[in-house]
Order: sequence, then C-alpha cells, then structure tokens
Amino acid sequence: MTPDEDNDQPMLEADEGETEPMSLIEVERIAEALVFASAEPVPEAFLSERLPRGTDVGAVMRRLMEAYAPRGVNLIRTGDRWAFRTAADLSFVIRKDENEAKKLSRAALEVLAIIAYHQPVTRAEIEEIRGVQTSKGTLDVLMEAGWVRFRGRRRTPGRPVTLGTTVEFLDHFGLEELRDLPGLDELKGAGLLSGRIPPGFAIPIPQNVDDLAEDEDPITQLDLEELGLLTPGGEADE
Repeated sequence: MTPDEDNDQPMLEADEGETEPMSLIEVERIAEALVFASAEPVPEAFLSERLPRGTDVGAVMRRLMEAYAPRGVNLIRTGDRWAFRTAADLSFVIRKDENEAKKLSRAALEVLAIIAYHQPVTRAEIEEIRGVQTSKGTLDVLMEAGWVRFRGRRRTPGRPVTLGTTVEFLDHFGLEELRDLPGLDELKGAGLLSGRIPPGFAIPIPQNVDDLAEDEDPITQLDLEELGLLTPGGEADE
C-alpha cells in the first residue's frame, strides 16, 4: 500500500490519552489480535471496550470475516461472540487428540437434541418427548461438556428447573445462532430421519433468546445446592 492510499483510510476518533486518530486498518488489526489471543469466543462487548470510540464493531468483524473466508483459518460468529476456527473443509487434516472425549451415548444425543430444539425445557418435558426416564447422569455428561446449562425455574407447581444450550454448544457445532439448527427437510436429506414419519411431525424452530421466558424465574446458587445439582453423579441411560 502506498502512503497516499494509507492516508485515504477512514479515521476514528482518538481515545483519551491518544494524540492521533486511528485508521480502520489499525482497528481491524487490534480486533484481530484480541480474538486470536483468546482461548474462548470473544464477546462484541469486550471488543467494543478495547477499540476506539465510534467503532462499528460488527462492521469491523464482518470485514475480517470476509478476509479470512478463503483461508485455512476462518473467523466465525457465534451469537454475539467471535473466534478463529479451522476451515470446515480442512478439519480432516487436523490430528485428533488420542485422549479425545468419549462419544456421547444415544440417550445423551437425544436429550441434547431435545434441549436444543425445545428450550427452555424441563426434565419432565424431556422425558415426555422421549417416552423414557432420563437419568441425572445423562444431564451431567452434557453439562460437563459445557453444552447445556440451567436456565431458571418454571413458574408451575414444583417450580421445575429449565434447561437450555450454551454458547459453547453453538461454537462446537459451528452454529452462529440457534436458528441455524437444521430443519426437518435438512434432517431428512442428511439421513438422520428415516422410515415412516408420524403425520403432523414437525421440528420446532428454536428461539434465539438468552433472557428468561415469561414463565421462568432466575435460578440461584441456593436453588442448585438444595436440588443437589452442583455435584455430578448418577448413572447414564441404558
């Protein structure tokens, strides 16, 4: 880039203590470095706090995402967070750790799918959908993986705990938001739904809400301790 071209770059307002405004190229470099240095997906709020005032963080990150799109490492968005990940088509060249986590059981996969599509959902509702009892061990496995969390307590008799997925769940499965989960036609095309499907069968569209629903109350540390939900245990489903 020539000096003239560099001078043509848009400038942002300087923060307190800075003597000169910053070019968008420099802003992008800082944002890139912040995401690269983090072991976890970086929230846009974190980036906004560390970039010059007036920065359109979303626009900056989208520019970087486009720049990395053809490369071996991609910049991806998960909810309102950003992370660098190996390009999906190159995952086969990455050597898997010999100590790779044990694959989920069929029961755990079923429970995870129900939580992902039906959240917020209670354990009783999961069992009603599956038609079998769900052990605490199955939920423990999903929580230890960081993919499922306790959301709140339903405002119904007994005040059952509600469950939902996490940002880590979206990140692991390469989803930007819950609405990116495959629909009925996609599941059929992938061979994940076969045989005769019951009349009226439908895949619900997950809601992209982190806030509590109208019929949920916040869950407290005391709630978790009283319910014994802080200590992993129990047996997995058969």
